[in-house]
Amino acid sequence: MAALRDTMMFKVMYAYGLRRGEVVRLDVPDLRPDPRVPQWGRYGSLHVRHAGSAGGSPTGERVVLSLPEFDWAVEGLRQWVELARPRMRGEAYPALWLTERASRVTGSYLDRRFAELRDELGFAKDLVPECLRQSYIAHLIDVGCPEPFVRAQVGHAASSATAAAAPAGDGFRNAVPARASDRAGAHREGGP
Repeated sequence: MAALRDTMMFKVMYAYGLRRGEVVRLDVPDLRPDPRVPQWGRYGSLHVRHAGSAGGSPTGERVVLSLPEFDWAVEGLRQWVELARPRMRGEAYPALWLTERASRVTGSYLDRRFAELRDELGFAKDLVPECLRQSYIAHLIDVGCPEPFVRAQVGHAASSATAAAAPAGDGFRNAVPARASDRAGAHREGGP
């Protein structure tokens, strides 16, 4: 159960662009339906009540939508909540991520576990849980999500924070020159 829990915590961090402190503070009631995707039931969005900036100052609550690009996370959450979590014997406790003693998983545990897995796999030491969030931002930009939507999903108050967190991925690097080339070709042929 602990391995499944840890796997799902990291997958949810990536699939919803959550900060470390946000993922460990999620409670079961924070799983909410999105009427636009009724087939996902209560897994259509996450209500992030304990949102905060990297510096720790609160940025307010936000709703993070489940997205088709990450629909695998919906099924994973469903399995965790409906099949595995009840075996942790914490029915009376609202925390989404329970320890074996039916208490809330902590941010320090999440950091330690991530480092263990990273080191076991031989990945670079500078790979930290925040990289999952940055990957989420880059992924949304690569698939063409508008910047205001990305900013709302990750809880950034300023566009500059979103831009700084999203290094240009291959999709972006390939798409921008292709669009520029298309515009140049149209201009040479007498187009706009």
